[in-house]
Amino acid sequence: MQFGQLKRREFIAFIGGAAAWPSPIFAQEPGRTYHLGGLTPSARDAPHYAALFDELGGLGYVAGQNLVINWRGYGVPPERFPELALELTKASVDAIFCAGDIATRAAQQATTTIPILAVSDDMVGSGLVHSLVQPGGNTTGISILATELDGKRQDILMAAAPRIRRMAALADVNAATPQQLQALQDATRGRGVELSIHRVVKVDEIVPAIDAAKTSDARAINVLSSPLLFANRRMIIERTEALRLPAVYQWPEMAEEGGLIAYGPPLFQLFRDLTRRYLIKLLRGAKPSDLPVEQPSRFDLVINLQAARAIGHEIPVALLLRADKVID
Repeated sequence: MQFGQLKRREFIAFIGGAAAWPSPIFAQEPGRTYHLGGLTPSARDAPHYAALFDELGGLGYVAGQNLVINWRGYGVPPERFPELALELTKASVDAIFCAGDIATRAAQQATTTIPILAVSDDMVGSGLVHSLVQPGGNTTGISILATELDGKRQDILMAAAPRIRRMAALADVNAATPQQLQALQDATRGRGVELSIHRVVKVDEIVPAIDAAKTSDARAINVLSSPLLFANRRMIIERTEALRLPAVYQWPEMAEEGGLIAYGPPLFQLFRDLTRRYLIKLLRGAKPSDLPVEQPSRFDLVINLQAARAIGHEIPVALLLRADKVID
């Protein structure tokens, strides 16, 4: 399937269909204060969290008034997730938001009763939920098709640099399995391109991994889906530009922030939808097992020609015509 076809994917069919969903109830219980925790490598002031909290505030859940946000789990390295998950459990928050598999698993190990709202790569494949329609347990959220989209982005990168025969992938070990990486290598090799994998576990390994990719004679790099890599996107964008490496990224907004190419679901809208479709319901006592896991239905391709000029790379016209947005 070519990446353009993925844009026509519809939401996963739930039991009874989407029309069977109850109308959302946003009203607060009079006099109640809601408590929300989080586990994520992104800082509390990250733009997508601003979108989430703005959406909450617009619905009447205002931090400092009737909403208390436990900020200790924001902007922390993954190795601290287990201890912070236990802290959130002891604090008896009403819900825990988790970014990625590692955070979600840490929360699941800390509690089987507090609702967990996850944005994760492949929630079924990772064993975080039983199924999309019937997640079971205390976890629900959005499964972002990361494995499939990493492959689509590799296709896009090859379309953006059709003459290049050596490319690299920057992979977070905690977000990509060896099997997934091998499949990506095999698919790329099948199209006549060698793909080297450069693995990282923590922040201080990211720049050396990008440098190693350049040293290995890779001429372009696929920055694979990962909360860690997204949280450190500015560092990655700056380093790939300095090395004049064409790069493709996970979220469309990353191209708007200076990355060359990005393809995926619009991040800010995803978090606004997450707030309305899940978070409000969980704060008000809905059971996660009653809320089917969703997958994104919209995928945007954004190309930044300013970034292309900065590294001296020309994007083929055929790819530009496929873009949903071109920044010039």
